[in-house]
Amino acid sequence: MTVITRPVQMKKDLKKFVDFPFKLYRNNPYWVPPLRKGILETLDRQKNPAFETCDVELWLAYKDGKIVGRIAGIINHRYNSYIGKRQARFGWIDFIDDPEVSEELFLTVRDWAERRKCETLHGPLGFNDLDQAGMLIEGFEELGTIATFYNYSYYPNHLEKMGFQKEVDWVEYQIRTPKEIPPQIDQYAERIARQQNLHMVELKSRNDILQYAREVFDLFQEAYKVLYGFVPLSASQVDDVVKKYFSYISHEYVALVADENNKLVAFGITMPSLSKALQKSKGRLFPFGWWHLYRAMKYCKVVDFYLIGVKPEMQGAGIPALIMNHLGHVFLEKGIVCAESNPELEKNTKVQSQWKFFERRRHKRRRVFVKNIAD
Repeated sequence: MTVITRPVQMKKDLKKFVDFPFKLYRNNPYWVPPLRKGILETLDRQKNPAFETCDVELWLAYKDGKIVGRIAGIINHRYNSYIGKRQARFGWIDFIDDPEVSEELFLTVRDWAERRKCETLHGPLGFNDLDQAGMLIEGFEELGTIATFYNYSYYPNHLEKMGFQKEVDWVEYQIRTPKEIPPQIDQYAERIARQQNLHMVELKSRNDILQYAREVFDLFQEAYKVLYGFVPLSASQVDDVVKKYFSYISHEYVALVADENNKLVAFGITMPSLSKALQKSKGRLFPFGWWHLYRAMKYCKVVDFYLIGVKPEMQGAGIPALIMNHLGHVFLEKGIVCAESNPELEKNTKVQSQWKFFERRRHKRRRVFVKNIAD
């Protein structure tokens, strides 16, 4: 039977859009479900300020009356203005292993992008670089994280057959916590702090983190602006992120570095891994999902790295050593076994060098694909 795509127009359609991967990956031990409430809010035009600068359309694919795929089309005008190009993104892409389905999904989003005079189609990407990005191309038998997409191994094959090519890759590492921090690392971190007149900010509670939240985001935008996919965040987007996430971050797993004037020059944000807790909760907080998340935060053995940044003019001065040394001691104290780096651009040797003191393995690779759609 012919595959057809239909736009998501009503709340019940949006719920079907969010629910589809829960069915597709129901028996997959590596897929980590998102919190349904969170993803519904992310894709809600009334609740996500990203819609202020983006044209967005969501579609569901049907075959034999059943939902067999989904895709989002995104044109981020703020990003296009920033890079001086007319690009469209695809994201939240999932489909059964059927070329007719994937082809129809991409024809739909391509037609939509062409009508809006876009020159290229690339993804998977979200609204900005705080959303999940990249299609998994290596590491299909590794547990995912809440910061990344998971997909079956047939996904990239479908895209390549449709003419999509590599635009950029990210790599991910699993880092083992050492049995003890070598004295030379402590000494090196102390020397860097002394030479640069830096210190670790003392954080005693979540409220302390909130006091620095906007300064962290100012530094984030300054440090990340040279990286692939960077989109300057609006004030309303920063407010939204701070409100949604910073009140949940544990101060114990955050490292902030400041100068002699107590101005931030670097930050590292980690969190206990919620991957297995979300699998147990099936993406729901109630009735018992909150309990799994609470236990994961309280008794974690694995942490996820989310953001690490250093003021541009101070990069290359060894400052990440202060962050890694501080967090290393926290991980030992808390009994953390290992950490997930989450995606790092494959050519970003600066960020990858921070793992040089630790036992590690590269276990995942993900890719953004691109295709020219201009006439």
